[in-house]
Parts: sequence; C-alpha cells; structure tokens
Amino acid sequence: MNDAGLVIGVMAIVGALIAVVQVRAIRRKLDVIPADGNVVELLQQLTASSSANSAAVAHLGERLSVLEGRLPYAISYIGVVGYNAFGNIAGNQSRSVALLNQRGDGLIISLLVARDETVFYTKQVTGGQGAESLSPEEVAAVDRALGR
Repeated sequence: MNDAGLVIGVMAIVGALIAVVQVRAIRRKLDVIPADGNVVELLQQLTASSSANSAAVAHLGERLSVLEGRLPYAISYIGVVGYNAFGNIAGNQSRSVALLNQRGDGLIISLLVARDETVFYTKQVTGGQGAESLSPEEVAAVDRALGR
C-alpha cells in the first residue's frame, strides 16, 4: 500500500468519527422533541413549570428572610465545663453548661453532683455576662461558648 492510500484511509476514518459525533449530537437534540411532535405543548408545559418554580423560589426567599431574622436569637454557642464541686467525688461529675445565642444571651445550667444529692439550677446570661454573679466554672463555660 502506498502513502497516498494510507493517508486517504486515515482521512476516511477521521471523517467517519466526526460524522458519528455529529449524528449523536443531532440525536440528543431530537430526543427532546416529544414523540407526537407537539413542540408547542411542550413549550407551554415548560413555561408553566418555570412559573411554578419561580413562585416556589420567591416563597423560599420569604421564608429564608424570616429564618435569618430569627437566627441571632437561636442557641448558637455551647460551652461545657466539668469540675468537682464538693471534693468528695472523684471524676469531675459536676457540670456547668452555657447555652448562648449570637448576642451572648442565654442561660447557664449547673448540675452540682455530691454523693447524696444532685443540685440543679440555672442562671440568666445577657451579653456574655451573668445577670447574677457567676461561679468561676460558670464563667469558664460562658467563655468556652463565646470562644474567649
């Protein structure tokens, strides 16, 4: 086989590959057309779907605005400190838990565990400060919650 025949053969294969790619592209475009050929009805359905989607997105935008407005009041920061409140129990069984929102408002829940009893109480926190005096462990829980 001579060089000219080889070049013609390669060109024929390349041409056939290009034709296959083009036919596949055309077939993908034709697959979108409904089987009954009613393109107008298809476009009407797409328009209706698009309108419904736009309304749904607008509704979601409204809900998102409401949620963003509530977010600063949601509990966002939690700090936990374990300690030994009475000295007669090993293992730091007592806990102070700070539950705070983005503004540093919330509460502290403290559980003081002794051998015979457990004492549970809460304190209010406003702006990262206790409304009442806080124990060192409670201050540490607030600091942990706020990343200080």
